[in-house]
Amino acid sequence: MFVASFPASVSRCVSHLSEMLEESVGLGAVTVLGVLEQAYFSLQVIYARRKYSVSPPSTAGPPEFERIFRAQANCSEYFPIFITMLWTAGLFLSPGVSSVCGLLYLYGRLLYFWGYSESAHRRLAPLYFSAQVLWVLIGFSSLGVFLTFCRVYLKVDVLLELWTAVAPY
Repeated sequence: MFVASFPASVSRCVSHLSEMLEESVGLGAVTVLGVLEQAYFSLQVIYARRKYSVSPPSTAGPPEFERIFRAQANCSEYFPIFITMLWTAGLFLSPGVSSVCGLLYLYGRLLYFWGYSESAHRRLAPLYFSAQVLWVLIGFSSLGVFLTFCRVYLKVDVLLELWTAVAPY
């Protein structure tokens, strides 16, 4: 009996994994774009080091170099937080909405990098924009984990309970 059911259970597992991958393709695409963006920022620092004659490990140089260096460093500092929240929100709440937020965040960081490269003041609007998007992802992640925790461990579907309370008919 066990041997006969084994192929069926493997088939169900593969099918479930395939569905998960299809749902996560947007998250994967945003992750790859984010890594490419980080590589672009790093290359800009390399080019700036050559242009302004700033040899590693030095991080001090002309203001033009320091702005590029700080823009890249700041983007790198926030990248782990972004990726973690992107995937947490995507897995526990909505991969589509999380992917859109991820694209907006990456766009904001690109504008931040370009703005900061030109002047310290031009970094502010994109910085605030990308910070707001990141807070939305943090909120979605928290909500998704909370709702899943309630459903799995407390056996309470909070959304269903709210929907039933608001629209009982």
